[in-house]
Amino acid sequence: MRIVFMGSAELAVSSLRAILSSDHDEVVGVISQPDRPAGRKRQLAPCPLKAYAEGQALNVMVPEKVGTPESGAALAALKPDLFVVVAYGQYIPTRIIELAPYEAINVHPSLLPKYRGSAPIQWAIANGDRTTGVSIIRLAQKMDAGDILRQETYPIAVTDTSGTLHDKLAVFGAELLLKAIDDIRNGTVSRIVQDEVQVVEVRKLAKGDGVIDWSLPATTIHNRIRAFDPWPGSTCTLPSGDVLKVWRTELEEGSGAPGETLDDQLRVATGNGALRLIEIQPVGKKRMPAVSFLNGHPIPQGTTVT
Repeated sequence: MRIVFMGSAELAVSSLRAILSSDHDEVVGVISQPDRPAGRKRQLAPCPLKAYAEGQALNVMVPEKVGTPESGAALAALKPDLFVVVAYGQYIPTRIIELAPYEAINVHPSLLPKYRGSAPIQWAIANGDRTTGVSIIRLAQKMDAGDILRQETYPIAVTDTSGTLHDKLAVFGAELLLKAIDDIRNGTVSRIVQDEVQVVEVRKLAKGDGVIDWSLPATTIHNRIRAFDPWPGSTCTLPSGDVLKVWRTELEEGSGAPGETLDDQLRVATGNGALRLIEIQPVGKKRMPAVSFLNGHPIPQGTTVT
């Protein structure tokens, strides 16, 4: 089949790579996002999918709006059989989807209808889920609401962060995508309509989500720290006013006022239980073991962090 691939974020790269490695289909075009300012110097840089596609010498287009007449004409000229959409980040009108006889399919890293939205990986970890998965769906006008073509579960390891789970699901989802494309090619597609009663919507993360609320239970804070790694990261503030990013913790027993240190080794009381801070990052420094930080910055028992 002639495939037009639409994507921008890192999650999409594994799926495009898998299609290119397949002997059955031809990627006749890639639709991605224009270069955006990035880094401290805010210099224009390509998104991960565009950078990868250009490295493969593919025909890449980066319209500000994919639904314009100009974009529609350019896509029609490619004569696509199927659109594949992975972490694209733009609304795709019906008139564009209908340019392909097989329309469009989407790779979503959750067990739909649970976790519709832009941060399903993060919220699955934050909510303490033990399993997640990938759903291959038909693209619909309502976000993440299309019929399910393929769906498989995937375990969440107790050590997983959003970063590690993202990379695992990217590869897992790419494998599942190829199966769904085979189903379409062979005419063996089965569709499952999503149960709207079971829908769980999740919102996009904000920078403020990373501020640790020590009044929450230790388990909740622990899971949120994992979920918000690498972005936005989780932070607390020492009495000195210095901000620490907290990257790794362990659950421990203990009680006290939320934010109170229960020893001189950064065991901190929460609303229920305690957390040991294992890996932290002072402002302007690299990640380091908490014990290394304490060697030069002792924090006595009874100190309150916020």
